[in-house]
Parts: sequence; C-alpha cells; structure tokens
Amino acid sequence: MKKRLLCWSSLVLSVVLLACSHSDDVTVATPYPILFVTQVPPETDDGTRLSAFANHRAGVDLSPRGGDLMLRGVDGTLRNLTREAGFGSDGWQGANSIAVREPAVHWGGDKAVFSMVVGAPVVAGQAQESAWQLYEVRGFGIGEKASITRIANQPERYNNLSPVYASDDRILFTSDRPHNGQAHLYPALDEYEAMPTTSGLWALEPTTGTLTLLSHAPSGAFNPLVDSFGRIIFTRWDHLQQDRLAERDRNAQGNGVAIPFGSFNYAGEHPEASQLNSRAEWFPESGAGSESPYGRVSAFSSNFFTAWQINQDGTGEETINHVGQHELAFGFLTPSFVEDANLSNRTLDHLHANAVSIRREGGLFHLREDPLQPGIFFATSARESESFTTDRLVRLTGSPELHGEQMVVTEVTPGDAGDLLRGGRFRNPLPLSNGGLVASHTSSERAPGFGTRLNDLRLNLLEKDNATGLYKAGRKLTSGITKSVHWWSGTVQRNFSGELWELEAVEVRPHARPTQAPLMLEAPERAVFAEESVSESDLRTWLIDHNLALIVTRDQTSRDQADRQQPFNLQVPGGKRTLARTFSGGRVYDIVHFQVLQGDMVRAYGDRAGRRVLAQPMEAQRAHNPANPNGPPGSVAIAADGSTAAFVPARRALTWQNTDSAGQPIVRERNWITLQPGEMRTCASCHGVNSLNQAGTATPTHKPQALRDLLRHWKTLPGSPGKYHQP
Repeated sequence: MKKRLLCWSSLVLSVVLLACSHSDDVTVATPYPILFVTQVPPETDDGTRLSAFANHRAGVDLSPRGGDLMLRGVDGTLRNLTREAGFGSDGWQGANSIAVREPAVHWGGDKAVFSMVVGAPVVAGQAQESAWQLYEVRGFGIGEKASITRIANQPERYNNLSPVYASDDRILFTSDRPHNGQAHLYPALDEYEAMPTTSGLWALEPTTGTLTLLSHAPSGAFNPLVDSFGRIIFTRWDHLQQDRLAERDRNAQGNGVAIPFGSFNYAGEHPEASQLNSRAEWFPESGAGSESPYGRVSAFSSNFFTAWQINQDGTGEETINHVGQHELAFGFLTPSFVEDANLSNRTLDHLHANAVSIRREGGLFHLREDPLQPGIFFATSARESESFTTDRLVRLTGSPELHGEQMVVTEVTPGDAGDLLRGGRFRNPLPLSNGGLVASHTSSERAPGFGTRLNDLRLNLLEKDNATGLYKAGRKLTSGITKSVHWWSGTVQRNFSGELWELEAVEVRPHARPTQAPLMLEAPERAVFAEESVSESDLRTWLIDHNLALIVTRDQTSRDQADRQQPFNLQVPGGKRTLARTFSGGRVYDIVHFQVLQGDMVRAYGDRAGRRVLAQPMEAQRAHNPANPNGPPGSVAIAADGSTAAFVPARRALTWQNTDSAGQPIVRERNWITLQPGEMRTCASCHGVNSLNQAGTATPTHKPQALRDLLRHWKTLPGSPGKYHQP
C-alpha cells in the first residue's frame, strides 16, 4: 500500500481535472501526496467558516458551498475526491452542493476522515437545516476511485467538526451537541458575545455508538490532533469571565433604559427549570471592578486562545505542559487586589525562556506537530477577529518533559505589531516529512476587516529567507482552482466567481500509532491510600458509579514564583504558611475554604436561542463531600497542612477558588477544567509550580491530610466499598 500511495499520482482522471489547474507551478514536488480542501471565500470574518470562533455553523452564507476535498500528487496532479465519489456541483448550489473542511489521515495512510455539509436551499426563501457531519474517504491509490461514507452513530442534527483518529481508531472531534445531550440547551453560547460555540471535545466509537465528552469547553474547542506522545493537543478559548452582555443590561436597568440583551438566569439546566427575575453572577471578578474587605478588586477579563492537552481517555486536561499566560503572553497582567503592594501589573520575564509574546485577544491556532521533531508544534499566531485567522506562523516547543518556564515560541514568518505583514499572511502550517513547510498564504498584507475578502489564499511551499532566517512565500502548489457558483441566501441570489481558497493541507502518509500510559496517582497520595486501607480500584469504581472524580491539592498556600497577580502570601489559620522570599511586610491572607464551581448552562437572553454557562457552586452533598457548614456553598475545608481534597462532578466544566473564613474570594482559578468519571488527580500547588514557588521551594511532596480525612469520610458513606475495609 505504501508503494501505491507514493505512485498514485500518475493517474489523472479526466473527470477530475475539470475544476482546476493550469500548468504554472504544478511541478513543485512534495514527499507524499497532500490532501486539502477548497472553500468559496466567505464575505466576512464575523463568525464564518474561517473565523477564530463561531466558525462551526453550516448556513450557506457562513460556510458557502462549492468547495471540495482535493488530493494533490507528489508531481502536482490533482484529483477532486468529492466529485469522484458523487458529491458536490459547479454552478447552482442546491441539494447536492457541499462544503468541506479539516481532513485527517489515518495511521495507515489509506483513508481519511473529514467534515462535510451537504445541501443548500433549492428555491428562494427556503429554510434549509444543515449540519457539518463526519465522513470517511478511501481510494487514494493508483487505479482506485474515491468512495466516501458517513461515519455511523455520530450525533445527528449537530455540527461535528475537526475529526482525527485516536490511537484505537475512535474518532475524536469537536461538536456543538449540548454537553449533556439536552436539546433545549442548544446552542451553547460563548462567554464573550454569547455567540454559538462548540460544546467541547468528543470521542466516538463508530461501531458501538459510544459517545464520550472528553472536554466540556464553555467557549469552544478547536482543531485537535494526536501527537507523538499520545496526547490530544487542541486549541481552547480561555475565556472564563463574567457576562459583559449582562453587565450592559444591569447598567441600562440602573439608568432606566430599555434592557438591550434581555439577559436572565434559569433556576437550573433541566427543561422545567423556572425563569428567574435575576441576572446574578459573582464569579470570577466583575468586568467593571468591585469592592471587597481587602480593598478594590480590579476589573477582570480574559480572551486567549491557547494550546491545551488531554489524554485520549479524557483525563489529565490542562494547558500544554501547564504553561500559562505568564510564559506565553507575558507583559502586562492585571493584579487582582489594587491596594496590595506585593502584587504587580507586570510578569517576571526573567523566569521564563520564551522571548516571543503571543497576542492576547487572539492566540495560537491550527497547531501541527513536526513529523521530524516530536513535541515541536507549528501554529498560526493570529488575532481573534477580522483576519480569517491568518497572520504570522510560529513554532512552539511542547515536548512533555518541558515545563512552562522552559517552553519557547519562535517566529517562523515575520510578524508586525501594527498588523502589516510584508510578504503576506499565513494560515494552516503543515511541516512536511522531508523538512519542508507548506502553508496557506495570501498576498494580502493587512487583515481585511469586515465586508472584504483576502486575496489568493493558496497552498504555498515556503522557503527560507537567508537575510532574516525566517520563512517567506515560495512557489504555489497549484496554479489556482476556479469556480463560478450561485446560491440562495433567503430571497437574494448570491454569486461567486474566481479562485477558491486552499486550506487545511495534510500529508497522505502512514505514521506510527502513539501509545499513552494511563494517568496514575503519585507517590504521596498512594501512600495515604495504603495507610488508610482504601483500595484505589474500589474508590475508582465508586466514583464511576456516581459520575464523580477526585481532586487533591497538596498545598493551597504554595504558588508558582511567576504569578505576582494573585495573592501569594498565604496562610491557613493555625497551620501552613507560605511567604515570598521577597516578603518585607504587607498583607498575609488567611485561606480557610476551597470552593468548587461548576459550569451550568443557566444564562439566557430574551428571544435568543441557547444558553451561556455561568459558574455555580457545586452541590457538595450530591458529590458526597464532608459537610462544611461554615464555608460558602460547594466548598470543603482547607486542612492545616494547606491541602484540600474533594469529590467533584465529572464531564462538567469546573473551576474553583480559595476563600477566607467568611467566604470572601482570595485566589481565583482562571481556567475551566473537565475530569472524567473515576479520575483521581493531584495538583501539588494551587498554581502549579514550574520549578520553585514564591518561597523558593520546590513542588510539595508531603502526604495531604485532606485526602486522608476524605477517605475516612468515604468509608462511612452508605454503600461505600471502603465501609467494609476499615482497619
């Protein structure tokens, strides 16, 4: 089969080349065939097919029909695979029209999975319900004809996108299916402008239909890949902030003006939940700032697309190698308490190796691993709007043995702070197996803004500029693929005639299936289990039966030395105390309770369909945690050694904070995290320590008292297997 894949391109089907090419640059050689898609350019970058967010919708104006799945041979010849298989059309875009996106090749190199939407309105004014669905294509070899089949048992009526093969041949993908399958919550609305978003990262076993939510991502997950180490690497929108639309509603209400967005809360997610006369929201900090017993609290907002990792079973979710904005988007960061002189509005840049800051209000998109250097990722570093996620290309070191301080971003193509990119803009980097680099490139130097398109977004073999050491556009991989198409947009006929955009290239080659060791408890926690005569297996089974996970933090007073934006001089009254090496006075904060919050889809807006997530206190008793009557809802006590342990809901976005004795927040989490049923996970410190904490000491390794207390409590629960194994 490998030999057939290498020589397939001597076959040129006459029916295939109708679409396409002239003779200019088709002789550019590549080591393997390249699979890519073509796309009729959307008219705007406002939540359309190539946008940073809300790019998953299938409407004909958002994802114009007329593109195809294309295969380029090593010698430049082209095959239109969707047309071979009977999908797609030129001219009028009706019932058989298609749009295609994001192919990924199987480990064997002989098939690929991709997303496709089929159909468009056939008469003026027709309402057309359509959705991106997953398909598989075969027939790459010489003498073969492409065949395309729809993946069985996937969520119907929902948009399923960005598929890749797992090591065990499950399909990993993103989807806008509601996180719990309840249709009345559809669509999920993001935390920025309440735009429709995907609900997270999913896994499907097509034969059995087993569907698993791996990551519940309230503002969307994008473009997963499985790297050489078996990790799923993907882009996630870190956007854990209060609802600014509701903030505008509150301001309007206070001024006696009509409420513009009609925001309100439901009492819960269930279909019969009542509508409340409230838009209350209290986590995280207000977007306008607030007062507290510790003085003024800064206004907080977050808008960053960054690289995340998760195991293929959905455990171990975190930013890649636990890297943070302090290392990737360094510079100015807002301190939480305005009047705490120990906090800073600047990051400590001497602590990290990275010298290339990634733009906030944007981030890292379209990650691809270098096939010759495991753990090295290429990405587009783009703004979050008005760019079709085109910009400079960068390289990120992300091998698992690195921690955040050691990771480095380097420029691959020139960037510009003023967003004027001489030589053009790039998207969808593809590092080749021979060391070459392909990307989609446009000669447009500025982002186009709303209402305009990019020029000539085409596949390009980049070349090194000897003067700068950076890459620049080289020869195009096709001589242009042109179409004239027409479609109904409501009662208006829209037209496009010209070059299609060429996107999302991938090499068609066999590659090794990675393996991944299961996530294991670390030695201090294993010791506590042994000393308390609790079987890990028994507890894991109980957690799975109750749809719960276990989270443990060894020392909530220990925080990474780089984080000077949230309080780090912390103490448990009568217990553990951690002060910075530089401490010379000022406030030391008491932390008493650890409050866990879950992402509930309870925010709605007037007549707008769908729900936005709000952070709501975890139901501690439903999670079977010990009672904490003096703490805020959803909290457990912080033990004298600084440790915490709690049972928490699985397959649900979670976040948390430390509070004082009165429930006043001290240190707030900045990310959503999803855990799987039965997962047992330890964070050694509240903000994970890369090398040293604020006191100059390494990662805590003591046996956490809070875990011991929780296991003893668990043994007393009715039906607990541990109840019968007490020493």
